[in-house]
Amino acid sequence: MHRLNEINVPPDHVALHWLGQSSFAFKSSEGTVIQCDPYFPHDRPADRFIHAEPPLNESDLETDYVILTHDHGDHTCVESIGRIHEAFPDCRYVGPSESIENLLDNGIPMELTTEVTAGEEARLGDVTAHVVWAKPPEGVPEDNIEPPGVQHLGFVLSFGVTNLYISGDPINTFANHEELIAPIAKLEPDIGILTTHPTEGEFPFFDGSVETAFKLGLRTVVPAHYQCFVSRNYDPGEYIQKFPEDGPLPLIIPYNESIVYPV
Repeated sequence: MHRLNEINVPPDHVALHWLGQSSFAFKSSEGTVIQCDPYFPHDRPADRFIHAEPPLNESDLETDYVILTHDHGDHTCVESIGRIHEAFPDCRYVGPSESIENLLDNGIPMELTTEVTAGEEARLGDVTAHVVWAKPPEGVPEDNIEPPGVQHLGFVLSFGVTNLYISGDPINTFANHEELIAPIAKLEPDIGILTTHPTEGEFPFFDGSVETAFKLGLRTVVPAHYQCFVSRNYDPGEYIQKFPEDGPLPLIIPYNESIVYPV
């Protein structure tokens, strides 16, 4: 059994387990386990992957729900989802239309899937998932950002009074757009899992990610989307140095480890 299944979570808390890249697992006080963007391929060439072995044997982590932010291979991985479904046939899957279509094409029964888009909610046992945009479907012409090929979603998960924001893969200029920030800030997230990168440009740079954290009113920030691919890695220590002492608290979860929040 995976250690997350054994953690006792107090009311209004959430256990977080980081599995590299944007793959997280969460556990509520009532024992509901939710995975986000599980990505654990078995074919891992050394010139592409940092870790020679996947961080999870899918059958070890008893999972009730899987949420998916968008239909890219490292976020909607049908290989990993197939193994989750085989181990836990009652697990349910929630995500954008493209991800759900991909799952249906790869043998996941329709009755186990729920298609969502920004502005909607989904019940995940005792947890409520609020769906928000990560990338506007129409793009951002004034920032020279073209429409994405698939929907890019984020989620705010409510664990009692504790709200957890998952950014998905946001646009680089996310912090500059009130129409993206406001629906999230209204939900008053306490902790945010933010995708960032110092140089790539698809996602917010470090300074832009810090600005997003301030505008959302986050208390705690967890960096994501690293420690998986050799060519897309970054040093989270450089990221957390961008936060002033009077701002949100940056928190690095060690690779393949758990915390209980609030700590």
